[in-house]
Amino acid sequence: MDARKEQVRRLALKRRRKLGSLSDEAFEELELAVREDPQRFVDDEEEQAFSLVVQALDRYELSRRDDDLLDDEQFAQKREQRNAALVAACNQALATYDGCVDALTLRLLALDLSQAELFDQLLEVHESLLTNNGSIQIPAAGDAWADVFVRPRLRLQAAVARTGINTSRFRMACDLCTDLLTRAPLDALGARFTCALAMARLEDEKGFDWLDSREGRHGNAWFHLSRAILMYKLGRVPAARRALRGFDQLCTGGAYLLLQPMYVDTYLPDRPAFEPGSFQESMLCIHEADPIIADIPDFAAWTCNQQGFLASAQDFCARNGFEWRNWDE
Repeated sequence: MDARKEQVRRLALKRRRKLGSLSDEAFEELELAVREDPQRFVDDEEEQAFSLVVQALDRYELSRRDDDLLDDEQFAQKREQRNAALVAACNQALATYDGCVDALTLRLLALDLSQAELFDQLLEVHESLLTNNGSIQIPAAGDAWADVFVRPRLRLQAAVARTGINTSRFRMACDLCTDLLTRAPLDALGARFTCALAMARLEDEKGFDWLDSREGRHGNAWFHLSRAILMYKLGRVPAARRALRGFDQLCTGGAYLLLQPMYVDTYLPDRPAFEPGSFQESMLCIHEADPIIADIPDFAAWTCNQQGFLASAQDFCARNGFEWRNWDE
């Protein structure tokens, strides 16, 4: 979430409404002025609440800079402190304007609830918004993401879908993502990635093929891994083997991360940005796929037995200075 950029856009659009019609050049100048001093343009409770969220996210990110220098105990303590600070900031934002969707979402994510509790509460907020505000409309531009004021609700729905994966609600996750792709087809939030995993777990080959075709069959870590899982679950081992080979060869560190998954903290509020084809892409993919992989107990063992896969994982580990952990020790 580029909160600062969204804040500037929100404030500039609201000010333009108050001023009446502006030329494109005048609006660009207005946006520059807002970017220079956003707080000067905050003049309602809704934007004051959003401003508090933006400031809280800035503080949150700043507090993470030295995490790599901390031992496990220090990290856990610092993480607890910054999550508590984020919850407090969200409470302040909601006291200012109780309809701040990003504050509602972030607060729940930062509370460190169990995945079942988190799903129930995120879904409750999502359904309440549908009841009170109606469904998200597709604008003339063709993509709901174009409306900066709708983005918090899109983020919330994507969070519900990802938590659905974590709580084995695969069909609901798939339906939520399909709805997001209908309303925001450019998919700035990557709902297609969550959808690919859900379809693989559901053994929905037809749906997965539709999704893959929709993406021009370009593939990425989520699609390569999902295809391997789907083919494996369908018992089409040669196809699963080919998909696994593609995941290994095309996704940086894919084999290593599948066998040695790394810790990824809670998305606050959405999936972090990543470079296509990067190690971070593979890491986020494996993190999101972990509940599905754990639900297929033979899959990880099967991958180890595929020619060259374990060797590729261990070679990547050695070349990049990582530590190989033997889980049976």
